[in-house]
Amino acid sequence: MTRRGPWDAGWGGGSGGPQPWKHGSPPPWVLGLLGMAQGATRTPKVRRGDVRSAILDVLAVEPMNGYQVIQQIAERSGGAWKPSPGSVYPTIQQLEDEGLVEGTEGSGRRLLTLTEAGVRYVEEHPDELAATWRPFEEEPTADTTPDLKPVAGQVMAAVWQVVTSGTRQQQAEAAEILAETRRKLYGLLADGEPES
Repeated sequence: MTRRGPWDAGWGGGSGGPQPWKHGSPPPWVLGLLGMAQGATRTPKVRRGDVRSAILDVLAVEPMNGYQVIQQIAERSGGAWKPSPGSVYPTIQQLEDEGLVEGTEGSGRRLLTLTEAGVRYVEEHPDELAATWRPFEEEPTADTTPDLKPVAGQVMAAVWQVVTSGTRQQQAEAAEILAETRRKLYGLLADGEPES
């Protein structure tokens, strides 16, 4: 029999009723509140044409095959953007049709290089190519709002452990700690309000 805690009522319900979750971790609705559900990571928005510019830019460094192009884009974006083969390979074909890229067979792999026209295009459009990477290169500034989600997630995980594994006494003490924390958080907001 699954042990139920105080958060179980209504979690992940919907028309199909409660959905199972991994024991020992907060239910999906809690993760969703924090934007931590699977696939909820925030990445800079990739604009139309960015795949094209990224391919030209990485090929300007050295010739490579399609797989290496995808890996290089992922590396240049710090892992935040890894375009799918379904977007990269058709774009490579388009660049070949435009005469900017050419592919040569060798060692069982198709090596892609910029043509003379491709090299010229890269040299004449540095701003366009740089704009592709800018969203991934922006460094947080000193006045950037801190991201509370990781800490909130850690607190939720600890609370969840108490809910699922703690004794009644530990759960009662945790409830007091959380009530005090809630009061302090609201106190922060009250202190920060301008006087009327």
